[in-house]
Amino acid sequence: MNNLCADIGWKSINHEGEQLCGDHVDIVEQNENSTVIVLADGLGSGVKASILSTLTSKIISTMMAEGLSLEECVSTIAATLPICSVRGVAYSTFTIIHLINNETAELIQYDNPHVILLRDGKNFEYPKNELSINGKQIYKSVIDLQENDIFIAMSDGCPHAGIGIAYNFGWRRDDIISFMEMIADLGYTAKTLSTMLIDECNKQYGYHPGDDATACVVRVRKREPMNLLFGPPRNRDDCDRMMSLFFSKEGKHIVCGGTTSSIAAKYLGKPVRATLNFEQSDVPPIAEIEGVDLVTEGVITINKVIEYAKDALSSNELYEQWSIKQDGASRICRLLFEEATDINFYVGRAVNPAHQNPDLPINFNIKMNLVEELSNCLKQMGKRIKVSYF
Repeated sequence: MNNLCADIGWKSINHEGEQLCGDHVDIVEQNENSTVIVLADGLGSGVKASILSTLTSKIISTMMAEGLSLEECVSTIAATLPICSVRGVAYSTFTIIHLINNETAELIQYDNPHVILLRDGKNFEYPKNELSINGKQIYKSVIDLQENDIFIAMSDGCPHAGIGIAYNFGWRRDDIISFMEMIADLGYTAKTLSTMLIDECNKQYGYHPGDDATACVVRVRKREPMNLLFGPPRNRDDCDRMMSLFFSKEGKHIVCGGTTSSIAAKYLGKPVRATLNFEQSDVPPIAEIEGVDLVTEGVITINKVIEYAKDALSSNELYEQWSIKQDGASRICRLLFEEATDINFYVGRAVNPAHQNPDLPINFNIKMNLVEELSNCLKQMGKRIKVSYF
């Protein structure tokens, strides 16, 4: 088994005037290392298109995740989707990226713009085999994965961007490749790469999209462990055991909380050096301990990280803030969202006396809820999470 994993992210914009998107992305994990990703584009836009694309992506992803053949999936789609009374057709185009053991990618493409593969930051032309299934022309490719491969799947709303506005014939495939090549090697997450592509499409449309546009990015990368310590243990005698387990783990180490950082500093035999740099008013300043990659305040900082995490999973509008700011929350976001693939939480169950003031909106349960909420957000980002309580 190799040490590769997949970072997957997508973003859509709706056709102007429509509340529902006619494109739909579905991601189903077969097991820890195999995933089925389907991007479906329903005919037209609005409610009908949304129903068609949702049905298509759900059916295909579920059937493929259960190991059924491509022929069975396509024939099921052909038999399931209703016929449009106006156009006489009612299908949804689709792109399937099937990651197998994080070693091989199987691409199956029907009528969507062909998937772009960037390898070593440059466009890579991969082989495509043409198949005919139920009268539908399908392209199938099997590609051995390499570290830093970036797959970009999109609906036709992306290359159609700018028709009659910025371009005569839309934002061509070559233009999209050039745009993505410029940002591919800058270390952005798959979600951020898809956001940047869709934001540029929106700009090409003059911010009045004439079609639904969706981009789904898969970034192949090596596993990167990360460790986060939050709160002192309930039993003081467990301090050394907790610290020993935490610091023995491979990867970077983040310590959150005043008391927690004092215990970590004592264990390491190093002083805590406070900084009074208020990067932003609602996040307390960070500190420094030799041997620790990042030291921050606890509850308030983690609460801010969760706010950024929720946004990253939806509109991703705040990525411009956390991706460049130097406050504790932004730095945690970059470490957890962009660098880490496997995150180990070490959570102390001690009750902080400072949090027992009834005038403060912080108590023990809220602290535990923060860990649970952040863990759930990170799982939705595709991270492997392990939480240990002390």
